[in-house]
Amino acid sequence: MPHFSFYRLLLPAAGALGLAACTDAPAERPDTMVNLRTVQSGPRIQAEELDGAIARQPRNASLYARRAAFRLDAGQVEAALRDINQALELDDAPGEFYFTKARALRARGQIKSALAATTEAGRRGYASPSLNLLVGEMHLATRRYQDALDQLDRALQQEPDDAAALFYKGVAYVGLQDTVQALDYLRASLARDPRQPETLHQLAFLSNAFRQPQQAALYAARGLKLAPTYGPLWYDYGRQFELQNQPDSATRIYARTVQLDTTFYRADYRLALVAYKRHQYAVAVPHLQRALRRAPRLTGARQMLAESLESLARWPEAAEQYRLLVAENPGNRHWTYKVWKTSNRAKGILVEEIRRPTVEAVEPIVVEKPNSGL
Repeated sequence: MPHFSFYRLLLPAAGALGLAACTDAPAERPDTMVNLRTVQSGPRIQAEELDGAIARQPRNASLYARRAAFRLDAGQVEAALRDINQALELDDAPGEFYFTKARALRARGQIKSALAATTEAGRRGYASPSLNLLVGEMHLATRRYQDALDQLDRALQQEPDDAAALFYKGVAYVGLQDTVQALDYLRASLARDPRQPETLHQLAFLSNAFRQPQQAALYAARGLKLAPTYGPLWYDYGRQFELQNQPDSATRIYARTVQLDTTFYRADYRLALVAYKRHQYAVAVPHLQRALRRAPRLTGARQMLAESLESLARWPEAAEQYRLLVAENPGNRHWTYKVWKTSNRAKGILVEEIRRPTVEAVEPIVVEKPNSGL
């Protein structure tokens, strides 16, 4: 199975994770230098060539399983799942069938069911580094870092130069706050597979997170040559400008990032932060709203959104955001007061403001806490 498919599995979920521990999470897209129609034509055609054989032998489980694998490689997840389920109805003995089903379920985001399928695959005698890699990736996606490392080590014992396993070990060590190991494994992965934009993004992000913008710029620029429309790499490139006190250049790059990838919420956050500091609240609001849809616990973002809406006299919306802040910070008297104030203003009741110094939002750059959304 191509390793690129494994890279694509984790990061939409850990959108999810990819350097989640350092608070900047990618949602990976394919390398745009690759013609995906050409890449996918092989497995798609192979799947179609099995149609006739299946019509002639409708009780042959292996034919359905082979077509399922081809369809998975072609990105036809639902069709692949139907095929592998049909294969298992005809013959539930082969462990490899359960591995294929696990791949399909993982592609659907059904991690619990996919893990159960991998367990069944192993119980029925299926053993391969691909199985360990898949299980390790799913543990990583659910932030079970040590379990992930155990599985990835098993994969690397069998295939020491597996670039995907090395990549995932690097991300796991980020989650465990071991930056030295993380960098070592990410660089090792890059050495074995130098054309992976996601690996270059992770290295660029880590470099920025630890205030090495010049190194980050090199990784980002290298990645953008491979994938010129990959939003996370544009974000990395913009961040190094910000760290080198070139805010205007950074803002332009963040705006480009948002144009290329509306799901990459950190670029929205950065744009909102600039607008908020300049008191451009109408500009900040849509960026904050979009960022919070992707990361509801993003540090400082909800406070900025509530205060921006209040400054724009959008009282009902501001009251709702302050209510959410109260829910996130039970007993906070300031947010409770703000709920009372903006709710009354929404009803047309004027209240006297109690001034309080604004706390400037600062995006954390080191480690994500569980369920923090960072």
